[in-house]
Amino acid sequence: MADGTATRGRRGGGGAARRAERTSTKVDQAGTITRNIPNYEVLDEAALTIIETNADIVLEEIGVAFPENEAALELWRAAGAEIRGDRVHIPKGLARELCKTAPESFTQVARNPARNVTIGGRDLVLAPVYGPPFVRDAEGRRYATMADFEKFVKLGHMSKWLHHSGGTVCEPTDVAVNKRHYDMLLAHMTLTDKPFMGSVTEPSRAQDSVEMCDILFDDGDGTGLNGRTAMISLININSPLTFDSIMMGALEVYARANQACIISPFIVGGAMAPVSVMGTLTQVMAEVMAGVAYSQLVKPGAPAVFGAFVTSIDMNSGAPTFGTPEAAQITYGAGQLARRLNLPFRSAGSFNGSKLPDAQAAYETANSLNAGLLAGVNFMLHSCGWLEGGLVADFEKFVMDADQLGILHKMAKGIAVDPESQAMDALREVGPGGHFLGCAHTQANFKTAFWKSDLLDYKPFETWADEGSRDTRALAAARVDKLLGDYVEPVLDPAKRAALLEYVAQKKASMPDAFM
Repeated sequence: MADGTATRGRRGGGGAARRAERTSTKVDQAGTITRNIPNYEVLDEAALTIIETNADIVLEEIGVAFPENEAALELWRAAGAEIRGDRVHIPKGLARELCKTAPESFTQVARNPARNVTIGGRDLVLAPVYGPPFVRDAEGRRYATMADFEKFVKLGHMSKWLHHSGGTVCEPTDVAVNKRHYDMLLAHMTLTDKPFMGSVTEPSRAQDSVEMCDILFDDGDGTGLNGRTAMISLININSPLTFDSIMMGALEVYARANQACIISPFIVGGAMAPVSVMGTLTQVMAEVMAGVAYSQLVKPGAPAVFGAFVTSIDMNSGAPTFGTPEAAQITYGAGQLARRLNLPFRSAGSFNGSKLPDAQAAYETANSLNAGLLAGVNFMLHSCGWLEGGLVADFEKFVMDADQLGILHKMAKGIAVDPESQAMDALREVGPGGHFLGCAHTQANFKTAFWKSDLLDYKPFETWADEGSRDTRALAAARVDKLLGDYVEPVLDPAKRAALLEYVAQKKASMPDAFM
């Protein structure tokens, strides 16, 4: 009895110390994920060859459209493509050859050099949700505002497992369409020191993004970015096989400035692509090759990413579906195709079609996140916060997903096989019939042995009930409040801040508000 009482006393003191450590205010940032596990490759050599051959046929015989973009048609014509109206027919092998000048990996710089990320190779960079016009919190669903946008940027800054601040984490509908990109960029540049994305909604807004980065990243000599890649931006292809002039205009601006572009088909299987996995992969391959090749026509060596946003469709309602086996198969296959082109790969995310952060959202999100890890994704946009098929950015789900991203970090490390991990000393010390709680090996390793959630509840039922019987959403709401309460804005050179504010003020004053 005396031994038991003494043991409980020691454990209680240690627990209090650990709780104090966990609740102290600090911003703990994990490094980029580097996979020490194999990629899951679902297609054999014969299947990959068929897809690549068929993609070449699509580009040559069917062609891709570049509407309202005579300059693009001229570039393609000069490169050897056949132009019929606004349709570009690319000879076999030409697109693949042009893609070779795009780098296999590249560094995206952040204003805090410790937050720089490498995109490509074995690395996985995690970025938050992008594009929803609505937000949801404990009060319900509503149109997003700039205040919501800033809250998401702060949550992203405080999230341990996120490497990247993202781009349009929600669409702030209370700011004029032609001016909101200034406020969004300013939020990413001032409220966090993680890397971020540029604006793509109009070529002039891409140019504004470059000019603001010239201010933020200038070393004091007036050279601005000076060739460094400080932005990665999402260039969606209007699938099937159409490259609209707005997106291509943004791509042209970024490529000339050596800023990275994600060339990403927007695929809803059965609507924007065939219903079969092989047919969809053929279309994805053709569209990405044409888009990356065009970026290299604009500027050889410009960083480009093989993108694949893939979902299927419910044939009864017409609504997109997420976390499905077909989407996973396409993600795995697209990863193989990206690696054969020696390009970084973007896909997957916290995809789900649920209206609430409920069991459906969790199942579908987990399926998509795990597929992305195993597929070899290098840049995972939408990794946290996505709800309702991308229409909603949800604050509680943002922190739920961000917590679960820690599992990807742990899984990617693989299984250690060094002598300490073999634990032979522990097996000898404990022997038959004992337990490992107090052995030397456990005491030396217990703090780092297991991944630990910062959100989920593992308390006994009685403690959980005494604390209000909170479900995961309630726990997430409390964590949102804690992270925002602990947030401290990272230091920014006052001269740069003033220059950015002046740039934005002058630009906004030069044009009337437009909401279309």
